[in-house]
Amino acid sequence: MNRVKEAVVRNLRPSDLDAVVDLDARNVGRRRDEYFRVKLQQNLAETGIKVSLAAEVDGVFAGFLLARVYYGEFGRTEAVAVLDTIGVHPDFRGGGVGAALLHQLRTNLVGLGVPYLQTEVTWDDQPLLGFFHHEGFRPAPRLCLDLDLNAPRPERDPG
Repeated sequence: MNRVKEAVVRNLRPSDLDAVVDLDARNVGRRRDEYFRVKLQQNLAETGIKVSLAAEVDGVFAGFLLARVYYGEFGRTEAVAVLDTIGVHPDFRGGGVGAALLHQLRTNLVGLGVPYLQTEVTWDDQPLLGFFHHEGFRPAPRLCLDLDLNAPRPERDPG
């Protein structure tokens, strides 16, 4: 895809739920209606902090992102924003829609005095890793840990 004419970025609205779910399902191969219903409800209920965005190209829903601002999480004393989800319609990928969304998010976060934006991506999602790298994201200086609660508990060394 060549660069799009212009992506218009705006605040995400409750009426965008169906478009978000449909676009995400197209990208990930399954519907996550309840996930997005809850996420949009949470994100849009936070008055004054508009960090969840939508992008349109010629009036067509072309992409979205969901982000939240946290204050003092995980031992940090300063605010941090977390990018939960970003999605761009396949017809508009590579055209600047994702970059336009992130540019507006950065502008909003700087205006709120938020110094950091974090996200997670699977190690093998090379296109998304490349996009984030191009946008200035770098590996975080911390280790993210998972615990499989269904796995047997490891034996403890009695000594």
